[in-house]
Amino acid sequence: MSEPISQPVVAGTKHGGGQPSVWVQRHGGGLMAGSRVLDLACGRGRHARWLADRGCHVSAADRDPAALAAIDAHPGVTPCALDLESGDTWPWPDASFDAIVVTNYLHRPSFGRLAALLRAGGVLIYETFMLGNAAFGKPSNPDFLLMPGELLERTRDAFTVIAFEQGEIARPAPAMVQRICARKGDAPGRLPD
Repeated sequence: MSEPISQPVVAGTKHGGGQPSVWVQRHGGGLMAGSRVLDLACGRGRHARWLADRGCHVSAADRDPAALAAIDAHPGVTPCALDLESGDTWPWPDASFDAIVVTNYLHRPSFGRLAALLRAGGVLIYETFMLGNAAFGKPSNPDFLLMPGELLERTRDAFTVIAFEQGEIARPAPAMVQRICARKGDAPGRLPD
């Protein structure tokens, strides 16, 4: 049996958990109240809830109706049913968001659209699994894992890197990950705290 083209991790599993990612907390904590944020492939909304509780207006997109139902009533969160891999039209116009958060999910064809959805100076906060993760479990198919430096390469032309990390982590569970926080464009701006 082959793995699907992308690798979401369901909240409550060893990598998803119910707590926001330390990476998202570090780089999303400085977003201003009122910021418009897209939590793409949000799962059960751990990041959407956390950002909304800090005053952001969050569009939480996922293909799983049960996941979206879990966050439907949370103040500041607008659930959106979207199957990225089906070719559905994305419901947001270009330059709609101040920040986009993607964790534990990889769908390479979406990268170009992410840049278009961010306003100039907007922040991309991305964290997912990379090559070598097979030693720790799933996802394990190399077709669905980032190559070393891939997030740097994919953001090279449209973004300024604020922070980048790749390699083995021990918490919340052992894994090989790659993560980036990058600002759209090359103009300096306020860094997330």
